[in-house]
Amino acid sequence: MRIPQRKLAILTLVLYWPALIVLAHIPIPASVRSAHVSDKSLHFLAYLVLTFLLWFSLKPKDKVKWGKFKVWGVLFGLTAYGAIDEIIQSHIGRTCDIMDLAANVAGIFFCLLLLTFLSFIPAALLISGIVIFGIANVAKTNLAESFPIVYSVFHFVAYSIFTSFWIFYMNNNLPRRYKKLKWLILAVGIPLCFLVAVRISSFYLGRGIDQKDFIFPIAAILTVITARYLRLFIMQEFLTNQT
Repeated sequence: MRIPQRKLAILTLVLYWPALIVLAHIPIPASVRSAHVSDKSLHFLAYLVLTFLLWFSLKPKDKVKWGKFKVWGVLFGLTAYGAIDEIIQSHIGRTCDIMDLAANVAGIFFCLLLLTFLSFIPAALLISGIVIFGIANVAKTNLAESFPIVYSVFHFVAYSIFTSFWIFYMNNNLPRRYKKLKWLILAVGIPLCFLVAVRISSFYLGRGIDQKDFIFPIAAILTVITARYLRLFIMQEFLTNQT
């Protein structure tokens, strides 16, 4: 199944960028400060995702080629945007920090570097994994305890996206001779293994483990797999009725 890469990137960008602007221009809640969230990590992740969405909105089928004008246009354009954003923040009660800008540029450059080698689906899979790992370890405390609803919603959505792109990657790259059981084991097993790896890393980094760390990601993985099987079943029924 082909996915409309540009339409998907543009739609997500239209939702993501305004949300990012709003979050960047409101006072940092005391609860976020008390959780000791790494501001620089959030800047890196935010601009990593922004660059990915902007690039595939402009060039949905192309990898990054550093000799092209658009690559440098995206790099310097987003860097300028990040600098202006930092200056504006200094007038609304937040600090203008050169290290925040450096984290923004790092996120932009790292994304463009990835897109030098990766096309849309593997890049989306890798970046969604980086964001999940980053958010799980962005604070010195377990965010599931400080922000239970937001944390749960984020992980359900994030693991749904990760699993969906993993299925697209499987369908495009794995041998078609794979039987349904083998396909199912891989479709469920890889996201679950990634989940376990993220939680183990968080545990050893001192974040602790909460049951929400597993319940909502597992629910997301199973929801995506179930939705795919329902779609295939409906399509088969439709084709059967047509004949």
